[in-house]
Amino acid sequence: MGYRIINGQAFQVGNVGGLENKSSVNKKVNNEGDFKDILNKAIDKKEGYTLSKHAAERLKAMNFSENDMKNIEKGFKLAEEKGAKNSVMVYKDVAIIASVENKTIITAVDKNRAQSNVFTNVDSVVIL
Repeated sequence: MGYRIINGQAFQVGNVGGLENKSSVNKKVNNEGDFKDILNKAIDKKEGYTLSKHAAERLKAMNFSENDMKNIEKGFKLAEEKGAKNSVMVYKDVAIIASVENKTIITAVDKNRAQSNVFTNVDSVVIL
């Protein structure tokens, strides 16, 4: 009797023509859920966006609804289509500073706080 190494794990080899423990090899090689889970995670990263802790606190204080968040997602798509990397999105009376590349809202500033502010490192403005 010998051993065959598959994916870093030793399996006993019985007969010359095959593996004695085929079912355990199939379980190791054929994890149906693994590839599907990885693919779904990759797809999820392409959709939606994330909020920084700072932005989440600000938007919560401004009473942003789920519908507002969906509209902001449209802004990300518009900016991405134009090749923007960092953008200011103007939505209602709020300036939202976002990294389009990372799909992250960095911060949000309402019009009362935005007076006399300068936004730097921004390559686009999206008006929603």
